[in-house]
Formats: sequence, C-alpha cells, structure tokens
Amino acid sequence: MTRCISHKKSYSSLELAEEALIEARTKYDYAPNRGPLAVYKCEDCGQYHLTSKGKMNEKLSKHLAEGKIELQKEADRWIRKLKR
Repeated sequence: MTRCISHKKSYSSLELAEEALIEARTKYDYAPNRGPLAVYKCEDCGQYHLTSKGKMNEKLSKHLAEGKIELQKEADRWIRKLKR
C-alpha cells in the first residue's frame, strides 16, 4: 500500500473508499455536521481518502435517505447483544 504524505488512510479505488465511508457512518455515531461525508482522489498519492468537507457523496446520501445506515446500526446493536 502506498503511503500518502497526508498520513490519511488510502483506498485504491473509488468503490473501496465509498464502502469505507458508508461503513464509518454505520459504525460510529457522529454529531450532526461531523464525520466523513465524501471521498476524493488525492493529488499527492493518486489514491482515495475520506473527507468531512464538500458535498455529500451520492451513495452515502442515498443510504441515509433510504434508512439503510440506521437499519445497519440497529442490526449491529442486536448482534452485540446476542454475543453477550
């Protein structure tokens, strides 16, 4: 894996970065207007990074609008409960 001078986690494709973005929004409870909301291709390393700036990623926006993020959060809560 190529190291970026930004020290941000890098993803080799847009698809992988979008998956990581959706996973992050599912895994963590971000305060309103906080946390990653888009991906971009880095001019320094040529890889993709997550960012909290700019316009929301379309795929993330769709998942939020359809309630998929909240459904996955609820499923994860039940999985943790059942593992106890």
